[in-house]
Amino acid sequence: MKNLVLATVFAVAATTVSASGMSEPEMDAPIVASTMDAAAGSSTGILIPLLIIALIAVVK
Repeated sequence: MKNLVLATVFAVAATTVSASGMSEPEMDAPIVASTMDAAAGSSTGILIPLLIIALIAVVK
């Protein structure tokens, strides 16, 4: 009987504690896609592979 009363008290206390912390939800800022101001050159994508090939050639 004593355990049943304690369980009831803890159950009521737990529901009261969780309900008191309610607040307005915070919304995230909207996501805006950015645009590139300058167009990328055609040699930009090939620079890194060329450097890797050059490093491999130097090591051998």
